[in-house]
Amino acid sequence: MLGRLNHVAIAVPDLAKGIEVYRTMLGARVSEPQAVPAHGVTVVFVELPNTKIELLEPLGEDSPIRRFLEKNPAGGMHHVCYEVEDIFAARERLKAEGAKVLGSGEPKIGAHGKPVLFLHPKDFCGTLVELEQA
Repeated sequence: MLGRLNHVAIAVPDLAKGIEVYRTMLGARVSEPQAVPAHGVTVVFVELPNTKIELLEPLGEDSPIRRFLEKNPAGGMHHVCYEVEDIFAARERLKAEGAKVLGSGEPKIGAHGKPVLFLHPKDFCGTLVELEQA
């Protein structure tokens, strides 16, 4: 069912500072910031040869990233994103196995313009998992 690792997401309290760390200290190519209001975040992608790092900053007071940063003020790893061929088939299979799909259970459009779902960390070794249709 799982395809390639699409990205690892890191929540940051200051996106500009995160961009600077990756561009200057690590010499990485970083995308321009993109607001994703449906998910309450502003994101950039650090391009790597085999995957991406997504830096997330809260967008709005109800952002789930704001709540994450209240518990982790310095930031930290937020989730991993795996690609799947068919997000609806993946959802149904996972639900049949007892996994909890967060939110309404319906895919939303993510930062790459593709449908995404999030899976509860309790079901996946303590890690929030995002599935993105490839």
